[in-house]
Amino acid sequence: MKKLVVALLLTLSACGSEVMWNSGYDQALAKAKKENKPLMVLITSEECRWCRKLEATTLQNDEIVSRINTSFEAVNVTKEKSIYPKTLTAKMVPMSYFIDPRNGKVLYSIPGYWEAEDYSSVLDDALRKYKK
Repeated sequence: MKKLVVALLLTLSACGSEVMWNSGYDQALAKAKKENKPLMVLITSEECRWCRKLEATTLQNDEIVSRINTSFEAVNVTKEKSIYPKTLTAKMVPMSYFIDPRNGKVLYSIPGYWEAEDYSSVLDDALRKYKK
């Protein structure tokens, strides 16, 4: 049985990993409350090349994906189309918000594209503020 589990895990890791995005803001918020995790909201737009670069590089990095999937509930919303609180304004995209699901307050926000090493630091900062 152990060999089967190890083989399955190796197969899955070889296929690459992806952020486990929730299907909408409300679902992500409910899961974040239940799991006692901060909520990560990524706001993008359809015509944004920096959004596509963040999605294609940083958010494909195995370490970043693992950290997001383990420590956050995440949702990717489209600025022009998705339903999410209007208090999460995004004058520029991509925009990453980290929210305390217990009270709905923004813990940390950061605009723009970030390489994996820098985005890892962003995740550290958000977790640190959530644990305070």
